[in-house]
Amino acid sequence: MRRPLLVGLTLVLSLGACGSRLNPLNWFGGSEPAPSVLAPTDLPSTAPDTRPLMAQVISLDVEQNRGGAVVRAVGVPPTQGYWDAELVARPVENGVITYEFRALPPPQGGDVSTQASREVTVGAYLTAYQLRSISQITVVAAGNALTSRR
Repeated sequence: MRRPLLVGLTLVLSLGACGSRLNPLNWFGGSEPAPSVLAPTDLPSTAPDTRPLMAQVISLDVEQNRGGAVVRAVGVPPTQGYWDAELVARPVENGVITYEFRALPPPQGGDVSTQASREVTVGAYLTAYQLRSISQITVVAAGNALTSRR
């Protein structure tokens, strides 16, 4: 009685731990294309980004990983409270990708404290496929720009 119970328990635990189709937890994992509810002409058009450029970019790091690279930039706005920061990519031209460092200012202004308290860190991911055609990464702010080259 113990042996069949141990074999059954081992089988259930091993199937549950693997990524096989026999595992009930993997039955609803995939996705496939579905017909669109809206026609492409009904979709809202993308508006230009109205967020202002960060005042200054003080640091740019490109950290390679297995599937590509993470571009990380640190910027300093004039006051505290800037939010919704992002590196907005421009099209790649001649092997150079340029990011605009953009963020929204605080609604009612902000305090001007130490630089460390105002720093904003953002990142963007580049796949290995994208990196094949890129030899230079530039991050642009209102007051300066930083570049990293291969």
